[in-house]
Parts: sequence; C-alpha cells; structure tokens
Amino acid sequence: MKLDYKKTLKVGTAFAIIMVFWTSYDYVVPLLLENAFGLSNSMRGLIMGLDNLLSLFMLPLFGKLSDKLVSKYGKRTPFIVVGTVVTVLLMVFVPISATKQLDKAMELRGRITDTFAEQYSYTAGDGTHYDSAEAIYTMLYEKGADNSDFCDRDYLKANGRDSLGEYLEIALNGKTDDGFSDDYIRFVKTGITNYANGQVYENITKNNTATLVVYMIILFFVLVAMATFRSPAIALMPDVTPKPLRSQANAMITLMGGVGGAIAFIIYTVALTVNPTAYVLVFGLVAAAMALLLVAYLKLVKENKLAAECEELCEKYGIDNDDDDSAPVNAETDAAKTANGGKDSKTAGREGLKKAKMTSFLLILASIFMWFMGYNAVQSNLSIYLTKTLGLGAEMGGLVSGLSMGVSAIAFIPVGMLAVKIGRKKSIVIGFALAVVSFVMVFFFAAHAGGGVSVLFTVFYLLAGFGLIISNVNTFPMVVELSTKDKVGRYTGFYYTATMSAQAITPFIAGLVMDSTGGSKYLFLYSAACVVVAIVLMMFVRHGDGKPVPPKSKLEMIGGD
Repeated sequence: MKLDYKKTLKVGTAFAIIMVFWTSYDYVVPLLLENAFGLSNSMRGLIMGLDNLLSLFMLPLFGKLSDKLVSKYGKRTPFIVVGTVVTVLLMVFVPISATKQLDKAMELRGRITDTFAEQYSYTAGDGTHYDSAEAIYTMLYEKGADNSDFCDRDYLKANGRDSLGEYLEIALNGKTDDGFSDDYIRFVKTGITNYANGQVYENITKNNTATLVVYMIILFFVLVAMATFRSPAIALMPDVTPKPLRSQANAMITLMGGVGGAIAFIIYTVALTVNPTAYVLVFGLVAAAMALLLVAYLKLVKENKLAAECEELCEKYGIDNDDDDSAPVNAETDAAKTANGGKDSKTAGREGLKKAKMTSFLLILASIFMWFMGYNAVQSNLSIYLTKTLGLGAEMGGLVSGLSMGVSAIAFIPVGMLAVKIGRKKSIVIGFALAVVSFVMVFFFAAHAGGGVSVLFTVFYLLAGFGLIISNVNTFPMVVELSTKDKVGRYTGFYYTATMSAQAITPFIAGLVMDSTGGSKYLFLYSAACVVVAIVLMMFVRHGDGKPVPPKSKLEMIGGD
C-alpha cells in the first residue's frame, strides 16, 4: 500500500489557503504594528497572541461541528468555502484602517531619523530641546544606561568602544556619501529607531487610540473567519488517508502549506521592496491568492468521493481507520498489563491501555504546547528581529524567511519517509534538538548587526526550519492516531488548542523577555529553553506512533510469517 501523492497534494490545497494568510500575517502585521503605532515588544506580542487566544475555543468547536455535518459537499468543504470567502472580503480592511495612522507615524519617524542623520537640532515630545547633534547622540547614549536597545554597552566594549567620545565619533561621522557607515548601523541606528518608535507611541498613538481600537475590531472579525475553517481543513487529510500513511500524507499537506507560504513570501517581498509600507497592496494580493486557491480546491477535491475511496482501501488491506488502539511507541505499557479489581484480565487490559493512551495523548499535547511556545516566539518576532536587531530592510528580511521556506520544502518527502523508518517520536525529538541548537547558535553568534551576521543568522534559521518540518510533519499524525474516524475533527481541534494556546501567550512573554533584558537576542535563549522542555515531555510518550504499513493484500497478510 502506497500513498497517492497526487490526491494528497490536491487535498493540501486547503492548507495552502490557510498558509497564504498566516505567513503574510505573521510577517507583515508586526511591521504594521511597529511602524504605525510604535508599540513596545510586549504590547505588540500581546496583540499578536490575541488571534491564538480566540482560536482556543473556536478551533475545537468548529472541528466538532464539521465532524457532525452531513452534506453533498462533504463534512469539511462547506466550512472551507464560507471561511475563506468571508476572510477574503474582510482582510484588506486591516491595513486600510491604519493607513492615516501609518502616514502620520512615518512622517514623524522621517523627521527624527533625518534630523539625527543630518546633525540638526531636535525638540523631543516632552519639550526638551537638543540644539546640536552632540546633544542628541549624548541623550541616546545616556538612555542606553536604562535600555540597551539604545546603546548596547557590552557590545560596544567588546568591540573596543567603551566611551561616550568614541560613541559620538561614530554617530557624528555616520553619514557617508554611500549612505551610513557600518559602525553607525551597528552601534547607533538601532537607538535612533527605538527612540523614534517611542515618540510615535507617545505623540500619535496615545492621542488617537480610536484608530487602534478600530484596527483591532476589524482584525477580530478576520481572525474569527479564519478560525472557522482551520480545523476542518486540516481534518480533511486523515478523513481520506489510512492511518499507516498519515505521516507521509501530512508531509505532503505541509508541503502544500509551504507552497502557500511561498506565494505569500513572493507577494510581501516584492511589494515591500517597491514600498516598505505597502501593507494594503500586500493584503489585497494575499486575498486574491486565497480566492484563486479556493477555486483550485473546488475543482480538484471532491470530498465525499475521496472519503469513499479511503474506506475501500482500508477494507482491502484490513485496516480499521475507526480503531483507536494505536501501537505503543516503545513497548506494551505497564498499565495494559496490570490486573484488575474484580474484572477479567481482558477488560482490565483494555482499561489500562485506554488510560495509558490518554496519558500519552496529554503528554503529546503538552510537548506540542512547549514546542510552539519556543518556535512561535521567534516566528512572531522574526520581521522585527531582522529589521531592528540585524539592521536589514523589510524586503531583505523577507528574503531570509523565503529562503528558509524554499530549503525546508526540499525536506518534506524524506522527512515523511524518515518517520516510517524510525518512528514519529524519534523523528520529532530530532527536529526539536535541531531547533535548540539553532537558537543557541543565534544567541552567541548572530545577535548584532554586521557584515556576515545576517549570513550566519540565515544558516541557523534554516537549521531551525528543518527541525520545524520534521516536528510538524509528525506531531499532528500522533494526535489523530489516537482518535476514531468520527472524532478526527475534534482531535484536530485539541491539537490546535495546544498550538494556539502557546501562540496566544508566547509573543507577550517573549516581548517581556526582550523588554526586561534590553536585548532581542535573549528571545532565542527563551525559545531554546521552551523546546528543551518539549523534548523532555516527548520522551515519556508511549502511544501515537503509526502501525506498520500492511502488505499488498489480505492474502499476503494470511501468508505472512
């Protein structure tokens, strides 16, 4: 029995719709919040986590509702269609609602950065007047005593520049015929950017909170629309795939998600290259891409037909897709072997196995939760880290993200095969370990702007992306392995409850870490610690690995050893 790759890729079109939206959302919305509203790391993280908080109860709900739906279009397709259409109609209003605010903010930022760079006088929002470039840069350096994002003195000292005089020399001679000197970008530019950010918040956002409120209301309805069809779209794969093939099938589904992410990457990279604040254009093009993918899904996927084909295949090979008695990961559990309390050994064994499987199910969800706590903390702050900490333009940051997608896409098929060879649990632990190594390396070697640092960061981020692929391909199949066919949508909802709850809180916690430590590099230590906990939890899982792929027919099963 082999996976029908062509059919699975067609089914993955639904996931591509989802990933077009979320890839652009995760990259562009933090930039919009930063540039338009000047929010702090923690406030921005709080807003980026609200969509996941909303999903905590919506994803299980709509997963369960889709389990019960009976229609001529299938259980999942009606949710996919309605959710996509509503999202497409609403999403472009997210950046439109912040357009006037963005224009005001960018005008203020321009005045601040141009004034500093050209060495003119400047009057701050509190009325303090700085009548020389030296006074301006002295002010920035002094603020570095409380906030190292303005001026990381440890970094200065490590590079032989530990005095105010040396800092001022870099600052005052930063402007060159070709733009800015490397030292200016490394030691001064971030401080000016952060100061401008604070001025936008104090002088514009706080005086016009209604704009932020309107923005959040529109964003809320868009996120509700997206939440209505995420669980149904993901549950479609196990609906039409026999259990032994689900890791490989999930690899194909994730590959199609990568296609959606690549489409989003091309859209926001090209648009932000032409205009670094072209957020309306980005969202409009993403909406169009989602609509076209929906048309492709409706042309390619006939849900009821595919589900019937799956049932025929399972019957042919003697597979019970409704059997939740998945094989133990390591060995038969002690709980399944214990006796009884007055019950016969068969009944006691079933109850013991059921309890052991529930323990594994909860451990899997807890491990997934910690994994997403770690990885999403980086993902939700990636565009900010690339632009503020490494000093890259928004379009260059997009290239780093896109390169990660492209290289990781190559791994999807071999990763699915890896799970067949060594099991899902071992594959997941390997993926987690790669991410830990990557985050630690970023902390030590790619935490400041500079010539080769962006190259090092890209290499390390690719390593984490490869770990992401290995882990994500296998975690979802482990969850649905423990479900029955009439509960796939519900278990899909449980899976997303774990992922979304992590993503609801980790951007805020990560923001607090960055604000309190005064440096974005500590984000990666926080993320590494979360993933280490995920590894420990996964080591105790005993159920959820797939059963072996059966032979070609029932006759071979009878004649086998």
